[in-house]
Amino acid sequence: MKSVTIYTDGACSGNPGPGGYGAVLIYGNLYKKIYGGEPNTTNNRMELRGPIEALKLLKEPCSVKLYSDSSYVVNTFTLGWVEKWQAKGFRDKANVDLITELLQLTKLHKVEWIKVKGHADNEFNNECDRLAVAYTAMIANGTAPDTNGKPIVAETGSL
Repeated sequence: MKSVTIYTDGACSGNPGPGGYGAVLIYGNLYKKIYGGEPNTTNNRMELRGPIEALKLLKEPCSVKLYSDSSYVVNTFTLGWVEKWQAKGFRDKANVDLITELLQLTKLHKVEWIKVKGHADNEFNNECDRLAVAYTAMIANGTAPDTNGKPIVAETGSL
């Protein structure tokens, strides 16, 4: 099984409001940066969208170390919240559509969720934040490209 490292972040201007996500995927010495967003969303939805879009890019089952600065996202999967919510039929829970989509993706891959401190010294988390904030701004000022819901590949290369 291939090992992949993923960093993600989400941003929102207003809550709800225009929002974006960013992700950096790393395999060996290769990387890919992606971003996207929605015109009317919440921060938590963008925090969930980042891992979803990153995991959807993997072409086969992988062992994934997934870094996020979102306690909401990480704790959903590491503290057993999703299992409790699922057992209760997700009654009174927000973002059920994204949580269930992410849950399905975690069944395809072996995902280790790792919490990082946001806006600190982690260069990849900071890059994800930059991508998310930049796309949020593009939506807000009307310059965001129509991607039909697909992420934009910002850059690929070697580390």
